[in-house]
Amino acid sequence: MKKIYSIIALSGLLALSSCNLDMSPVDYNSAGNFWTSEAKVQTFYNGLLSYLRADYTSPCILGEFRGGTIKYGSSIEGVGLNYGGLAHNDPIDADNPQISNWNGYYSRILQVNDMIDHLEGACEFLDEATRNLYRGRAYGLRAYYYFMLYRTYGGVPLETTVKVASGKVDVNDLYMARSTAEETLQFIKDDIKRSEDGYGSNRDVARTGWSYFATQMLKAQVYLWSAKVTTNFSDKEGKTTGSHTATASQSEFQTAKEALMNIVNSHKFELEPNFADLYANNNKAGKEVILANSFSYTESTNSYIGIFSYQAPIWCNSFYDEDGNLLSDPLDLCGTGTHRVEYLESFIKSFDKADSRRAATFHECYTSADESKRQFGSAMIKYLGHKEGDIRYADTDVILMRYADVLLLLAEVENSLGNYSAVAGYVNQIRERAYGSDYPAFTAGSFAENELAILKERDKEFVGEGTRWFDLLRMQDASKQPLVFSAAAAYPEVYGEAAKPVLSTSEPQKLLWPVNAAVLAGDSLLAQTYGY
Repeated sequence: MKKIYSIIALSGLLALSSCNLDMSPVDYNSAGNFWTSEAKVQTFYNGLLSYLRADYTSPCILGEFRGGTIKYGSSIEGVGLNYGGLAHNDPIDADNPQISNWNGYYSRILQVNDMIDHLEGACEFLDEATRNLYRGRAYGLRAYYYFMLYRTYGGVPLETTVKVASGKVDVNDLYMARSTAEETLQFIKDDIKRSEDGYGSNRDVARTGWSYFATQMLKAQVYLWSAKVTTNFSDKEGKTTGSHTATASQSEFQTAKEALMNIVNSHKFELEPNFADLYANNNKAGKEVILANSFSYTESTNSYIGIFSYQAPIWCNSFYDEDGNLLSDPLDLCGTGTHRVEYLESFIKSFDKADSRRAATFHECYTSADESKRQFGSAMIKYLGHKEGDIRYADTDVILMRYADVLLLLAEVENSLGNYSAVAGYVNQIRERAYGSDYPAFTAGSFAENELAILKERDKEFVGEGTRWFDLLRMQDASKQPLVFSAAAAYPEVYGEAAKPVLSTSEPQKLLWPVNAAVLAGDSLLAQTYGY
């Protein structure tokens, strides 16, 4: 942990350097006089949102690419694909951790801690309602970051203050052991409660900023995870006390349900009638969105066209559609794609052709007009941004939370509560949007049948939104084992062959991620993740 803290100084100024969300230029301030007005507090909060936006790839890297839906090796154009270790879950070990330095989350957490420190101990110029609103936002953001860490590493160091601001800190105070899994999860729950208390009766919608509804969505995810997922832990001495055992608690399922129903009963969110409109640039921050990272070509763009879309110079006039027609540049990319992530043929073809999500999510192609010779390829097209003149800008918003997830989590909660008849109603709302009025209605069955059906619906709904890996860890088979070990939940690596589980039961340590060697070497108190 030493490296994390030693590079952070005057953290208020660091947040200022990144705050450019809908803000006019502001004067820079020293740490000593920055917290002097509500306008400056808002500026700092905008900086926190800028940090959140800069983290837009993490949900896919941590929460999707290990989930068994993306290819490894080469794309349809013959270009090397990224994230091969994640796509194949190998190698992922202490020597090849795939991500490093806690995925950069502690620098973001320190910024939030700086705001919390000032809200709790200074900022007398704020009236209590305004102070509480910022508390709600800050504690919600901190809970979000720690929950990402918890699902990735299990128990982690719990830093709650800004230790390096004046430079007068004993270096030994910067070392921190990992808190146990149970302690980390409880800390997240406590921060969620602090966020709720801060919001009080405030129910304002802030689709590109943290809100009460974002806290409710996070609360549902946390309590569902607590009830269903066992997280092992071992400390520096190898002691395994402090693991979190899935509670299967009716009260935790009910808490998750109540949080989700708070969103439903607000009547401030609803499904977009047309699935493709979720990602249209003329419908940013639409009525389905609970929280999104906002992008604009005049301010900040993302890399998702490059990651997910085909390479036009190679693709154009070289590939064919299903009917054998030669393709030019069907998405009008203007040369922006590099195609570093491509999805499995078996996954894409698991979508019915009548399911509007298939065409709204993937552009499909073949290497030949001859059906007997051709190979299948695709580009993922949710994040196409918009075109002006001869330039395509990668400025589609990246959605972190939306109402469809509320409905499918409610289906999962009801399934866990044994209310099987209630599951179908939520799943069918999603299917009706996907297919139209002539949708294939879902009929509830056993717990395991329902759980698998909900997972498959989530797979189709949230491509490129960072949920599949986390879903496999949380959702369960008939014996309440994670679906990450289930062949029924998997997609074949080669279309037409049998599917294999995403993880083998012989490597349960891979449910979590190892800490990279440099971080371990930098802090004598740190232990490696359980099982590594």
